[in-house]
Order: sequence, then structure tokens, then C-alpha cells
Amino acid sequence: MADPSSYRPSPGQIPDSPGVYKFRDEHRRVIYVGKAKNLRQRVANYFQDLTHLHPRTRTMVTTAASVEWTVVSTEVEALQLEYTWIKEFDPRFNVKYRDDKSYPYLAVTLNEEFPRVQVMRGAKKKGVRYFGPYGHAWAIRETVDLMLRVFPVRTCSAGVFKNAARTGRPCLLGYIDKCSAPCVGRVTPEEHRELAEDFCDFMAGRTGTYIRRLEKDMMQAAEEMEYERAARLRDDAGALKRAMEKSAVVLADATDADLIAVAEDELEAALQIFHVRGGRVRGQRGWVTDKVEAVDTAGLVEHALQQLYGEERGDAVPKEVLVPALPEDTAAVSQWLAERRGSQVSLRIPQRGDKKDLMATVQRNAQQALGLHKTKRASDLTTRSRALEEIAEALGLDAAPLRIECYDISHLQGDDVVASMVVFEDGLARKSEYRRFQIKGFEGQDDVRSMHEVIGRRFKRYLQEKERTGEWEQTPPVSGEAPHPAQSPLAPDPTQVPSASDPTQVSPGSPFPGPTQGTPAPAADATDPRDTDSRGDDGREDDGRPKRFAYPPQLVVVDGGQPQVAAARRALEELGIDDIAVCGLAKRLEEVWLPDDDDPVVLPRSSEGLYLLQRVRDEAHRFAITYQRSKRAKRIRSSPLDDVAGLGETRKQALIKHFGSVKKLRQATIEEICQVPGIGRRTAESVAAALASAAPAAPAVNTATGEIMEEDDGGTS
Repeated sequence: MADPSSYRPSPGQIPDSPGVYKFRDEHRRVIYVGKAKNLRQRVANYFQDLTHLHPRTRTMVTTAASVEWTVVSTEVEALQLEYTWIKEFDPRFNVKYRDDKSYPYLAVTLNEEFPRVQVMRGAKKKGVRYFGPYGHAWAIRETVDLMLRVFPVRTCSAGVFKNAARTGRPCLLGYIDKCSAPCVGRVTPEEHRELAEDFCDFMAGRTGTYIRRLEKDMMQAAEEMEYERAARLRDDAGALKRAMEKSAVVLADATDADLIAVAEDELEAALQIFHVRGGRVRGQRGWVTDKVEAVDTAGLVEHALQQLYGEERGDAVPKEVLVPALPEDTAAVSQWLAERRGSQVSLRIPQRGDKKDLMATVQRNAQQALGLHKTKRASDLTTRSRALEEIAEALGLDAAPLRIECYDISHLQGDDVVASMVVFEDGLARKSEYRRFQIKGFEGQDDVRSMHEVIGRRFKRYLQEKERTGEWEQTPPVSGEAPHPAQSPLAPDPTQVPSASDPTQVSPGSPFPGPTQGTPAPAADATDPRDTDSRGDDGREDDGRPKRFAYPPQLVVVDGGQPQVAAARRALEELGIDDIAVCGLAKRLEEVWLPDDDDPVVLPRSSEGLYLLQRVRDEAHRFAITYQRSKRAKRIRSSPLDDVAGLGETRKQALIKHFGSVKKLRQATIEEICQVPGIGRRTAESVAAALASAAPAAPAVNTATGEIMEEDDGGTS
């Protein structure tokens, strides 16, 4: 526990301008990000008598080891920079709304030549129009099925679309008039795009225009005695009305608004959002968060607005946002929302009428969500605690292993050998800590040797972090005695590359210019490019983000039996680490193996501890095999053209398109290759040489007829 006075800035050192400040812990991780109109006043509040601070604030300032700040020009810039840093550094003491589900959206891909209507989840893409979110995907599909009668927009995948265009036959929806079949040219791209835009207008709430137009056309068709057409128009209007009935009118003035309600207690808060478009509820979602910082309802609302609209632009930000409490700096937040929308946004508390009644409904949903969450969490927390206690008792540990790391090796007959590392904290998967490795120390299949290499590389990085931060004291060896691995500097890996420079300064291209003050970060250590994670490896270590290998587990679990456990223990001993427990879980009988024990530990089949170990092992296996399959698929998709220096993807595609396949390209002369636009003679010679040196693949054979299949697909050879 640190004394805040040890890193308190000198009087007058902090500017009295708007800005954003960061607290870092002893490992240089950013643990809290905040903004202020006046940095001097706000930061000084953290260094008053500890007894006067809120318990959570007191925990934060005693965990921190330094504070630094960045000056910006306006309060709106401070709001934006705070959001950016919270998203980037994931500080442990900031409120973060998380949900255990991915809400589905109805999406229209207006960025394609022939826009497609589909259900989408996950991150939003540029050029795609989104409606929702919805509670269930089936609700979207029911609505779309009704609306395709009137707006027959494409819903098929790219593969189905291309196949239909190639064969000249549309899919079933094209035959039953629920798709305008642009794949076979029934409508032009312009006509199909107009249909997609009309679909978007209807979903955005402009419904009356289309229903009145259909009813007018229906009456006109009836007067002209075109009764079949009139009946179809009548059915179309009925379909649109049924689609509208699925979302009842809640605001009579056709308002576009988001309503946000908060239910909270001392420890947690639940947030509910209703998205109202055209007076109808078009979507709903909710989050639950731990109150890890001292924050009131207004602060929770401000954090929610940042998370809701931080990545949104245009109509995704509504004209009106109704909240239970206004943020501390309402003017700055309103201006920030207006900049994101491109027009004025009203941020207020509803006082009377339909909007107040609807807010009460949203509030009841928030209360119910909080109660349900606390009931589930109490049960889950009890189960996880019992599982960790059972593991500690079975393995003879002094305390429950709050951080467990599990390793698994995956390969296909000795090729593409990889390893995975998954992390469970407090019995829950911590996916941001997952890592993956390529085995490059040797060739071939040897799970035991692979496990030794992976454990050694992982904990070598851990010792490097301790050495860099000064936590690992080096002591000189006794004269004439070889230095102990834990007492000597770790030899650098020849494959390591230098990391980024000090990231505490604002980058030259940053929209928030201004000096960054405080304790400078020490230079980051080198990283092994073979040790990567699922998010990619940018080589930066000391910028406040969670580091890759800096934190040790209390328990290492390996997928395997005695040989793998012995290899893991030997790797730790070679590095001088003797305070981390190791065990293995064998698949055959689900036995738990310990180092130096001839007999396994057998946990009861009903044991929560065994169930947790199985979950950890299975997750490591899933993560490893997914990585191994992706590497194998990438290798299979490789082409001899990949080895031609200076030949990019565009010119490779031009060559394949010109000749039709790699086989035909291999048969071409250098002069014929030079005829491809963008291919000079030197490049043509390199292509010909690469194809000549690459052995052609064995011909494909139809196993039913014995016929040799000709290569005509332009893929790999």
C-alpha cells in the first residue's frame, strides 16, 4: 500500500486548465482516468486526509504510485480524451458497463453495390445502416419477413448471390417475390438501392408515407378493375401495419429519443436503455457494472453516455436523450453529443406526460435487472468460491488460486505446432489475458518439449518485468560458482525487437495537444515476436495497458499427465521460480497430476473444483486448436506467387484474372506475362522463376468416377 504523499505533485505544479489525469500503479498500469474543468482543484482533492476520502477513492490513491495529466483546450475535448483513454487502458477503478450478451441489430449494407438486409452482431462497420438493438434475433427475422413483401431487398449471402448470377437462376425468395433478384438482372443496381433506402426510411419511423401510398395505389387499381393488383397492394399494406404493431406507440408525437434509467445500490448499478424512433420502441438493452469508483447517479449517466455514443455518428445519436439525472457538466456533454450527431441534441430529465411515464417503465426494468443480477451473482460467487477452495485443498495450496493459467499444445501430425495460454481470475475467464505461442525452438512433434519451451518463455518474460521494475533483486554469486538463473540477468532473445518509445506524451497527430506532466515511464523492454495474443502484438509494454506477461499465477495447469507436468516444473526451476504451483489434468480419466507424485489426485466427479479445472483445460484446448487451424488454413491458401518479391495482392489478382488459374499462368511465357497491366519484364521473370521452382500440386481425382479433375479455379497450386 503506497502513501499518497510520496507521489503528490508539488504545489503550483498542476495547471488550473481543463484536462485529463491518470493514476498509475507501481507496475505503470493506468488504474484510473478522470477529467476536470480545473486540474489543480480536482487532483488536489485526492491528496487530502485519507479519513475524509470515500473508501473506494482511498483504495485507489493507496494503490496508485504516480499521477500525470494532459492539458486540453476545452471541456468537450477533455470529455472525448477521457473516453478514449478509458477505452484504451481499461482502468480497474473506472466504471465500465459490461454485458454478457451481444445484442443483434437489423443491418442494411449500404456500402455494397447491391445492399443486403441481415442480422448482425458485434462491432459496427462503416457504411452499414443499423436498426435496434433487439432482444432476440427471431424478432428481427419476423419483421423482415413481413417487410420483404413491400421492399423486396436482397437478403442472401455473397456466395449465394454469386452462384445465382453465374447460373442465371435466382434463389427461392426471387421466385416467391420476396426478393427483386438483382443477381439475375430483374432490377438495376439503382432500382435495388432505391428499394433498400425505402426500407431504411420505413425502419427509421417514416411509416405513414408508405402506407398512404399503398392505400392510394390500391384504390386506383380497384377503380381500374385491376383486382389482383389491388388485392396484392392491400396485403402489402397489411404486412406493413403488422410490422408496425410489433412495436407499440409509446410517444404520440413521433419522437426520436433514447431513455436511460439507472438502478443502484452501494456496490453495483444496472442501466437500461430504450431506443424510441418515430414514437415506437425500436430496441432495448441493459448493462450491469460494479461501482469501483465513488460515483453518483449523475456520474453513472455520464459514463453511460460516453459508452453509448462514443463510437456513433449522425442519426445513431437521437435528437433527445432523457436521463434520470444530469451530468455534472451538462453543457459540455450536450455539446459533445451535438458534435457527434451534427445537430442539436436535447439532454434533459422528463418532468411530465408520456415521457415521464415511459421513463418510469424503463426504471422498473432497471430495478428488475439489478435484482436478477444480484440473485445470479450470489449463486455464482458461492459456487466459484467453493470450487477454488476445493482445488486449494486437493493440491495442498496455502490459499485459493485466484489466478489460474492453463497451457495446451496443438498440432496436426507435427505441423503448425502452437500453444495456448488461457487465464481464469476468481473462477471466471479473463479473455483479454489470453496468449498464443508458435513453437519454433525445434521441428516435429514433441508435446513435452513444446510445453517446456512455452512455460520457459512465458516466465522468462515475467522475470524480465520484475527485473525492469526493480522487484527482483540480483545478488552476486559466490566466487567460483555459476550464477543461479534467478540471480543473473536474463540473456536477450536474438529474435526480440525493440518496443515503442515512451507513450506518455501526446502523439504529434493527437487532437488533444498539450503537455503531459508527471513521472516519466521507463523504457519498455523488448518483446519476443513469437509471443502474441488474440488482439495482435504491437510491441508496446509500458504505456499503462495490461502487460502481456507481467503478472504471475498462483496455479499453472497443463493439459496432460506426468510428462507435461514434469516439463513445466523443470522450466520453472531453471528460472529459479519455486512459489508457483503446477498440476496437470489428463483427459482419459480426468486425473490431476502433481510434480514428483507417482499417483494422481482423483477429485469426485461431482466436485466443483474438478468442474472448474475441466472448464479451464477445455478453454485452453479450444483456444489452441482455433489458432492451429487458422495457421493451417493460411498455409493451405498460400500460393507460389507469395514468394515473388515486390508482387502485391493487386498484381497477383491481376495475373490470376488474366490467365484464369495458376496452372495456366505456369504455362505462359515471359512475353505473355508482360502483357498483364502493371507487370514489367523483371517482375515477369521473377514470377516465371517462382512458378518453375514450385512443384505443382497433385491433380485432383473424382473418387466416384476415377476421373482426373482439371484445375480451373485460380486458387493455389
